[in-house]
Amino acid sequence: MIATIDVPSTEGTLAAMLEGLVLVNVALLDLNPLPPLYRSGVSYEREKGTENWLTCAQVFARNAGDCEDLCCWRAAELRRAGDDAEVIVIRGGVDLWHVLVQREDGTLEDPSRILGMKG
Repeated sequence: MIATIDVPSTEGTLAAMLEGLVLVNVALLDLNPLPPLYRSGVSYEREKGTENWLTCAQVFARNAGDCEDLCCWRAAELRRAGDDAEVIVIRGGVDLWHVLVQREDGTLEDPSRILGMKG
């Protein structure tokens, strides 16, 4: 299914929408477990043009994802392991956002950098 939603770009709005993708990923991983993100062979790949939010299954099939795709997969697998991880959104420029995983203990994790994002 493809859904298109036009919403205001704010940290809070984006984080709330990304929570939905985390929950979808938890359900998908419950139904069809994938390898752990960092052992899956997936790498970071910046999207060009239209922003597409991919489920963990879609990222695995493509073998690549960008920051929100990777973070939502990572947060989902951490939740399944008992860590109440969440995705957080930070502003990186006027219309530039970056997504990170915040673990239950408060530490930040950046799957994009771990999986090949430069800069």
